[in-house]
Amino acid sequence: MFTGIVQGRGRVAGKEPAGGGMVLRLEADFDLTESEEGESVAVNGVCLTARDIRGNTFLVDVSPETLSRTGLGALRPGSRVNLERALRLSDRLGGHLVSGHVDGLGRVEERRSVGDFTLFTFSLSRSLTKYVIEKGSIAINGVSLTVNGCAGERFTVSIIPHTLEITTLGELKPGDLVNIEVDIIGKYVEKLLMDKSAGAEMGSGGRINAAFLAEHGFFK
Repeated sequence: MFTGIVQGRGRVAGKEPAGGGMVLRLEADFDLTESEEGESVAVNGVCLTARDIRGNTFLVDVSPETLSRTGLGALRPGSRVNLERALRLSDRLGGHLVSGHVDGLGRVEERRSVGDFTLFTFSLSRSLTKYVIEKGSIAINGVSLTVNGCAGERFTVSIIPHTLEITTLGELKPGDLVNIEVDIIGKYVEKLLMDKSAGAEMGSGGRINAAFLAEHGFFK
């Protein structure tokens, strides 16, 4: 698991095809001396396994499935990426729970300045819009952000100068594709509501009702 609080940026130092997927050599702009072989790292929001760690460089294997669902295949030597090491149980949860399992691609539709802030409008697939709510959380290229507003297949986020400076979001322009991970909590709630086998426990008709909530301690 991750938090969406990016630790630093990395640069693609090499890219090679491998077994239908590819291998990326990444160079981080922060210290990796305490990193362990085989640990998880989020690369533009995609959970990958770091190996052959040497200094501040490491390799990651990207499977065909990951290439089909994310924008990692478009990376080339010199491309910059957001990096975050996996969450430890003792860490602060500064962003929100991010699994590193990208749900799909989004597109930058608009970018404009509002005072010191930058307002981005993104579009995403219709199948993901139900998980995006105003003031909810969303991860864009691995960065935890708050949704300002949403309508149809578009949503907006306001990004502070610090975030633009330490992540690759400052490089985005209209037309660019980004990795999107919606809030995992919404997907679990949806699954619970759709699970007919839980109907007897949840209440009449498999719905969450006042009696169910009271029974499970949500209110008295």
